[in-house]
Amino acid sequence: MTMKKFKLTEEGEKYAKEGLPEKNLIELLTKKKSLDMGKAKDSVFNFAIAFQWAKKNKWVDIKKGKLILLRKPGKIAEQDALQNLSNGDDIDEKTLDMLCKRRLVEEIREDALKKAQKLVGKDVTNLTEDLIKTGLWKDVKLKPYNVEAVGKKVFIGKRQPYNAFLSEVRQKLVELGFREMTGPIIELEFWNFDAMYQGQGHPSRDWTQTYNLKEPKMGTLPDKNIVNNVKETHENGWKTGSTGWGYEWNPKKAAQLMPRAHGTALSARTLANMPEIPGKYFAIARCYRPDIIDATHGVEFNQTEGIVIDKDLNFRNLLGLLKQFAVEFASADKVKFHADYYPFTEPSVQLSAKHPELGWVEFAGAGIFRPEFTQPLGVMEPVLAWGLGIDRLAMFKLDIKDIRNLFTRNLGWLRKRSVL
Repeated sequence: MTMKKFKLTEEGEKYAKEGLPEKNLIELLTKKKSLDMGKAKDSVFNFAIAFQWAKKNKWVDIKKGKLILLRKPGKIAEQDALQNLSNGDDIDEKTLDMLCKRRLVEEIREDALKKAQKLVGKDVTNLTEDLIKTGLWKDVKLKPYNVEAVGKKVFIGKRQPYNAFLSEVRQKLVELGFREMTGPIIELEFWNFDAMYQGQGHPSRDWTQTYNLKEPKMGTLPDKNIVNNVKETHENGWKTGSTGWGYEWNPKKAAQLMPRAHGTALSARTLANMPEIPGKYFAIARCYRPDIIDATHGVEFNQTEGIVIDKDLNFRNLLGLLKQFAVEFASADKVKFHADYYPFTEPSVQLSAKHPELGWVEFAGAGIFRPEFTQPLGVMEPVLAWGLGIDRLAMFKLDIKDIRNLFTRNLGWLRKRSVL
């Protein structure tokens, strides 16, 4: 490879004449065998560079505060290369690359004016930086462009549409004053069911309704006071004014592990962790339930869960909040509410919105948490709770007819989506 396009830098010229710092250090240690670090610093120019390269090449080491010579190298390739370049000779590409990285060699760049002058009077397709800087662009002939010609399509990188939608939902909820809740995907049945006053014999705990973890099977229950409050609430109502479910509560059942079945488990954890009152919290949680997969159902899905805590809240506040969500997030023009049942809320409500092709689709369940849920966890104020089927909500926003297409690999559809 010819080196005519490269030259020594000022530092490189110095090292070509006086030797590389590491070479001078090795020569010094060859005479002294070992040297106090302080004396070595005073004796070798650019000692830090010398030590760095000598140590990297395992020529030297430090023992008991002294610099010692481990082995003396033969010829140092970089030193010979500097001499060769100084004489106008060629060197190998690997050594050249190393010297360039050490800024001992630099590329000789042709003068911008000379490069621009070579193009004067010629036909050019692109204006170069040199032509623009020198003003010689006025003296070149630009090849004509057909502005009506169809250019090559460029498919730029962008967020996956559903992922972008989730980010948009998260941003809107934060702007509305909600704080995000987080928690584990593998959850205790205690947080997924028991803390919510869902009886241990409830059908929703059957294997056909939820998944169970095979290994490890058991986890560790939380604070004993909270566990005892939940236990007594299930058995006799504790101090909530309820009669409870009237059965003997089993801590081993509550300690079983499972993939999270709904985002409300995060609300339970938040309520038990002394939340701010008044306060608003939300989570976008990945959940898992056995189901028949079709256009509106999947076995794993995202759920947007939220709670609002304050002493003066009521059911009308909850309905207003749900309607706002349907308009904000789903752009739905028609919504309706149905009375519903959940073991942990009373009263409870279901929210449906009208899809132009799928018709009325349920995408939210909500209610006011029962005292049997909130009080054992230490919260005495009313708590509004809602859970949005964010996957179905995304179908509205992205105009998708099949929920499975939220994760489609159809490149044609993905490329046509606008950048959010």
